[in-house]
Amino acid sequence: MFSIDLADDAQLFPLEVRHAEEFLAHMDRGREYIGQYVALPDVTADLDSTRAYLTNYARKAATDTGRLYGIRVDGTLVGGVLFRTFDVASGTCEAGCWLEPTMAGRGLVTTACRILIDWAFRERGMHRVEWHAASENKKSLAVAARLGMTRDGVMRQNDLHHGVRQDTEVWSVLAHEWPPVGPPVGPA
Repeated sequence: MFSIDLADDAQLFPLEVRHAEEFLAHMDRGREYIGQYVALPDVTADLDSTRAYLTNYARKAATDTGRLYGIRVDGTLVGGVLFRTFDVASGTCEAGCWLEPTMAGRGLVTTACRILIDWAFRERGMHRVEWHAASENKKSLAVAARLGMTRDGVMRQNDLHHGVRQDTEVWSVLAHEWPPVGPPVGPA
């Protein structure tokens, strides 16, 4: 199976429909933490909805409009990164992430996102990679900053999440701003 080492004990790999039970177990472990600012736990509440979510990303991969990858540590799925959108015609895509709370602070998401963004620019010729995160999601915004992204602005109260209107910050990096990247690097 294809995977890329993120650390001695961690790998990045494509998430597929066959990983539904593993994905649901992972989501159950981190549901409250992950769901603070994003709806992913809400749309993967049981095995059927998890299969549907993974099937949707399989379709996105097949139509070149999105990608979904998992992060495993010591063989256990603990998080993931994705291209939520991937528009080759416009050269713009949106990257994102999630992680169980026990794995936060290791730089796994930053390293995985560097790999994805580098691929988008160098292999796929994308022009712009965006990062959207709730203004209160300081950890996600810190990832965008570590990736060298620029804060473009704030969409005020645009996202209704669990009955609360959240502001969404939009960050981006352009292809000509992206530094040369060799092998995966550790957290900045």
